[in-house]
Amino acid sequence: MILASIFGLLIGLGMIGQWMASYRSGQILELKSEPIRIGFHLAAEMVTAVTLIISSLGLIFQQTWANSLFLIAAGMLFYTAIVSPGYFAQKGQWIWLVIFAVVIILGLVSVSFVF
Repeated sequence: MILASIFGLLIGLGMIGQWMASYRSGQILELKSEPIRIGFHLAAEMVTAVTLIISSLGLIFQQTWANSLFLIAAGMLFYTAIVSPGYFAQKGQWIWLVIFAVVIILGLVSVSFVF
C-alpha cells in the first residue's frame, strides 16, 4: 500500500504542479483559442489529481474507503494518460509519450498492490 500511496501523491501533486507551471509560463494557449474545451480538460485533470491525493492519504491512514477511491482515481489517471499523449505527439514532443507510458506502468503496479 505504501508504494501505491506514494505513487498517487507524487502523480497527483505533479499534475497540479505541471498545470500551474504551464499556466504561469503562458504555455496553455488553448485558454484563448479553446477556453471551454481546455476548461473542461483542466477540471478533469484537477479532479483526477485531487482524487489521487485524497485516496493516497486514505491509504496511508488505512481508511476503509481508500482502496475503492484509489482504484477510481487510478482509472481516471489511466484515461488521461492514454488520451493526453496525443496532444504531445501532434507537437512532436515524444518524450511525453515515454513519460505517460511510465505513468501507466507504475499505475498498474500500484493498482496491483491495492486490488
